[in-house]
This record gives sequence, C-alpha cells and structure tokens, in this order.
Amino acid sequence: MRASRLLAILLLLQTRGRMTAAELASEVEVSVRTVYRDLQALSAAGVPVYAEAGPGGGARLVDGYRTRLDGLNASEAEALFLAGMPGPAAELGLGTVLAAAQLKVLSALPPELRGRATRVAERFHLDAPDWFRRTDAVPHLPLLAEALWSDRRARVHYSTGFGDGERVVERRVEPLGLVLKAGVWYLVARVGGAIRTYRVGRVRDAELLDESFERPADFDLAAYWATSAESFAESMLRLSVLARVAPCAEPLLRHALPTPAGQWALESLGPPEEDGWRPLVIRCESVPIAHDELLRLGDRIEVLEPIELREQLAATARAMAARYSGVRVTSGP
Repeated sequence: MRASRLLAILLLLQTRGRMTAAELASEVEVSVRTVYRDLQALSAAGVPVYAEAGPGGGARLVDGYRTRLDGLNASEAEALFLAGMPGPAAELGLGTVLAAAQLKVLSALPPELRGRATRVAERFHLDAPDWFRRTDAVPHLPLLAEALWSDRRARVHYSTGFGDGERVVERRVEPLGLVLKAGVWYLVARVGGAIRTYRVGRVRDAELLDESFERPADFDLAAYWATSAESFAESMLRLSVLARVAPCAEPLLRHALPTPAGQWALESLGPPEEDGWRPLVIRCESVPIAHDELLRLGDRIEVLEPIELREQLAATARAMAARYSGVRVTSGP
C-alpha cells in the first residue's frame, strides 16, 4: 500500500511540479505528517526531491528528473492502451500526439509488461457510436478543444432547430468541458454567466478569440453532466402514457423504447391483472412520437390514456387491417 502511495506522490510531483504537503496529502488521502515521512523515504531511495520553505514553497523534483514507469502493474499498463480511444483523439486533433505518447509509455515500461500492453490494442477496440447512427461531422472540434485547454473564449455560430425552422445564432462561449456521449460530442460552456450544453456537430463556424477567462474553481464536469443529462431526459419526456402490456412484451420494452424511457417503463410495471397483462406508465416526448414508438409492440400493448393517442393507434390499426385485407383505403389515420 505504501509503495503505491510513494509512486503516486512521485508521479504527482513529476506531472504538476511544486506541490505543498497539504496538497499532496489531499491527493493521496493521508495526513500531512505521513506525506513528510513519504518524502523522506523517496529522498532516502535516491529520488532527487527537495522542499522549499516559505510562501510559494513546497516539495518538488530536481529540474529535468523523470522516472521510468516501472511502478505500473500489468493491469494498469493494459488499461493505458485500452483507454486510448484513437477515433475521439483524432477528432480532437490529438491523433499523432496520442500515438507518440503511447510509444513513449511503451518504451518506458519494463520488458515483462510491454507484451501485455500491446496485446490489449490487438484484442480490444472501442466503437463509441450506437448502431445505425451516423456520427456528426465535427470540423470545429479541435479549435474548441484548444480554447478549452487554454481557457480562452471562442465565437461560434450555432444551428438551432431543424428544416424550415432552422436558424443560426452567434454565441461567445467560455469552454468548460467536452463530453463524448454515444459517439456524439457536446460542448459544455459558460455563456453570459450561465452554463449551457451545445452539440458540437451543430457548430457551423468557430473562431478562437484572444480573450482569456477564469475557469470556475468549483466546476465538476462529470457531476454537471450527470445532473444535466437527467434534467434533459425529464424535460423532454413530458407525456405520460397509461398502458397495459402482455407478459411476452416485457422484455421488448427496453428495446422498443429509447433510453431511459424503456428502463423507467419497466420500473413502473404493476402486478399482473386477471388476464396476466400488467399496467405501466410510459413517458414520451409527444403523442406523435409515442404513436410511432408504441406501434413497434403491435398487439402486445394496449394504450388506455391519453384518449387522443389511443384513437390514433386504433385508426392506424384499422387502416393497416384494411390494406392487408385487400380493401383499398384512400387515406391514412
């Protein structure tokens, strides 16, 4: 346990430079006194670490010192090459950087770990986009990534709406994070004091401005995304559909309905009624969308409310029955 902590302290000093004992203690989750003992142990082991007293002081390594990565175990070495994500890295403009970094890591690994690390890339591949979904073209992603890394503002022209309702608006954004969700890139940025989310594929033009900004010290990208994604799903799925499903339809709900609606529907299932069918509540965006999604379940579902949706499904069923029975119909539902 202590050996891994000493390695963690060494790598922190190597990557971040000067750090106070309190900062190190917070990172490795021990007391400040324990950090002082660990620093003494590193120094006794020949690591050129020294401390500077006074304001702005702290522990640091001698300039130019670099350690070989022989503290990695087999699983950690494999994880480094599994988490490479060459596709997203290339979209960010970091494809060659990633390749160079992996070569440097590989050369620094002990011989016994080199083979296991390279075998991971040969045997595992991450394909982030969902099936049957075309990925967005993101030509402005590298520029937004540069703005993100350098804490600089960017001017973007962003497309909102679809078809005849589409319009392009200009925004001055302060990038706080980039998120890859199911193969789609999203920009999390501060605009006018509020934090917003933009789909990078809908950015029509972008310009890096010569204006820096101060990143919020307490901003947590992962926490923001989790809360934002849940709120987005809640706001979109405004329609509640009361229905009954046949027992054979239960396993199909998760596949027939988009996530998270399918999971929510399964969680709402009530006890079986006399005929074995079970009541449930399905959340959808609108009546037309619910109509198209629930048709996938055919006669294994019965919608009770809203009446408008029930009537539309009934009209569609009558039209389909007439068409397949050989009776010509002049219009649909």
